[in-house]
Amino acid sequence: MVVAATMAGLLIGAAASILVQPTYKAHTQLFVALQSSGSVQELQQGNTFSQARVQSYVKTIRTPVVLQPAIDALGLDMTPDELAKKVEAETELNTVLISISVSDTSPVQAAAIAEAVSNSLIKAIETLEKPKTGGASPIGLSIITPAQAPTSPSAPNTRLNLIVGLLGGAILGVGGALLRTKLDDRVRGEADLRDITDVPLLGGITFDQDATKKPLLTQAKHQSPRAESFRQLRTNLQFANVGGTARTVLITSSLPGEGKTTTSINLAIALAQAGQSVCLIDGDLRRPMVGEYLGLDRNAGLTTALLGQTDVGDLIQPWGEDKMYVLTSGQIPPNPSELLGSKGMSDLLLRLEEAFDTVIIDAPPLLPVTDAAVLSQHVGGVLLVIGAQKVQRTDLAKSLNALEMVGAKLLGVVLNRLPVKGPDAYAYSYYSHDEIAAASAENGVRRMPVSNERRRKGEQSADAYELSQRS
Repeated sequence: MVVAATMAGLLIGAAASILVQPTYKAHTQLFVALQSSGSVQELQQGNTFSQARVQSYVKTIRTPVVLQPAIDALGLDMTPDELAKKVEAETELNTVLISISVSDTSPVQAAAIAEAVSNSLIKAIETLEKPKTGGASPIGLSIITPAQAPTSPSAPNTRLNLIVGLLGGAILGVGGALLRTKLDDRVRGEADLRDITDVPLLGGITFDQDATKKPLLTQAKHQSPRAESFRQLRTNLQFANVGGTARTVLITSSLPGEGKTTTSINLAIALAQAGQSVCLIDGDLRRPMVGEYLGLDRNAGLTTALLGQTDVGDLIQPWGEDKMYVLTSGQIPPNPSELLGSKGMSDLLLRLEEAFDTVIIDAPPLLPVTDAAVLSQHVGGVLLVIGAQKVQRTDLAKSLNALEMVGAKLLGVVLNRLPVKGPDAYAYSYYSHDEIAAASAENGVRRMPVSNERRRKGEQSADAYELSQRS
């Protein structure tokens, strides 16, 4: 904002200099003298008299007595009042010098008007100061600096306009940025999060433009920042649940659009890739999306099992090459909160906990509906997804209070859609396997092939090491 406002101010200053018609200013100077001779004392008195009269002569220059003859002499198509706006006159203190300046769009005409006004002033003063008894005027004016056509315009002042535009734009940009920061109530990163709560931050998911088209972890490059973010989240979640009491983890957010569903799916994939058996449940019975992301049929699923129509074992669908299974939402019911808070839901989760290492539930957002708050009482832990630049601080505070009121165990939060670079970034730099191979080849080093099992163990060790370094 600061840079944009500064550049805009600079462009406005440049445009003002280009669009404004140039104005030229011509100058002339006159000397006022007493036309008499005498003793030194008389000359001093005459000089004092001349200085006292000069101020009156300066005022006389902008009157019709002086300007009308100048208009007639040059044949100008304007009135004395219009010409007076172009004429400036001044005198320095304790001097008998009169300076006349004339501004015009034509340098030649500016000099001509200055010369005509000077001549007209000389004649007007001679007439005004002429004694009524007759004789010559005691005051005489002489041109000591003839007017010349200026070679460069006096306005616009390009340098001044550029400086004013630059400084003005910078000041407006800084002021706007400060005001925007003060009024912006959105959570942008970890610093904003810490102003609201001290809940553990289990991970930060970097924003990837390709994620809108390829949201799944299996579609991302193996060593991409986004893939590393989910592996880091997987490791931190395991350490947050050291005792293993939270076999079922509910993932929710404050508002729709913060990325809770993709976080649920990708966390389940990451856990399955680590060798765990994982069951992913689409618990969002209002806007189910898990089946759509994974390409699975959702017509029969969670609601089908809760209504007792089919055994849950027959409704779970395998997905991928690892031990990952999915229980889609089923038909959308008219009473989602009642179904999710029922004893049947509690019994279903207990049964799935016995069959799988981890159960992940994608739940609805906390603020629009009460489904997630109700369901959180049946699970071992809750993971709250926070969409950076998406959720307001007040909304996040309300979500945390809602979980606290129902006694939910909040394992931690996940910051989603974080920038890759900048003060709000939450990412690590890795070399991909291809980059390492390319670097080794360039340095003439041959690497032994690494098996998938050794690479997986290395990734887990690296995750644990990174966590210990952060702690």
